[in-house]
Amino acid sequence: MRKISIKDWAEDDQPRRKLQMKGANSLSNSELLAVLINNGTHDQSALDVAKALLRSVNNDLQKLGGLTAKEMANQRIKGFGLVKATGIAAALELGIRRSISDTRKELVNKSDDIANYLRATLEYRKQEVFAVVFLNRGNKITHLEIVSEGGMTATVADPRIILRKALEHEATAIILCHNHPSGNLRPSKADELLTQKIKQAASFLDILIMDHIIVSNEGYFSFADQGML
Repeated sequence: MRKISIKDWAEDDQPRRKLQMKGANSLSNSELLAVLINNGTHDQSALDVAKALLRSVNNDLQKLGGLTAKEMANQRIKGFGLVKATGIAAALELGIRRSISDTRKELVNKSDDIANYLRATLEYRKQEVFAVVFLNRGNKITHLEIVSEGGMTATVADPRIILRKALEHEATAIILCHNHPSGNLRPSKADELLTQKIKQAASFLDILIMDHIIVSNEGYFSFADQGML
């Protein structure tokens, strides 16, 4: 009897069975998406639909991860509606949360200890947000909070709010952070002025500004590493 190979399975079954037999690492990006999409149309397999979805974002998973379910569905791909888009959005969010969990460290002594966690937390946001990490005397993270949200190019952070929250959380040090949705990691003049303003105000409360980190899908920029604090 001829041995049945993956090629003999129905197209919609191939990626799923391949995953079961060889593991998720053996699948391409389109095959993984096909598993989530589950089925195609009468003239297109789930894999065809998955490839069309990837083409709509120029095969960029970072870009796909930044889309909402509704935005995915609005790509107008045959056989791919809001229900399937919702499943993929949920899977992508789980991946983001796993990355956040993997990169979080409780003790912070240098930018590497916190930057990748902040990047995983903020890099997919389409609007600029300003976050603050609060640390205790032992440099352990006690809290992270987004203190302001802005538009595509800027956000305004109020030093009074930041320092009030630092006192509420009994922080002895804080790390400032914001994202650049454009991908550009260089701080603006406004970023530099705000950092110095918060640093000066915090000094009267004996609160250390340990760093100001800018994150994007390109990586991160640390004020402390660049000697700008």
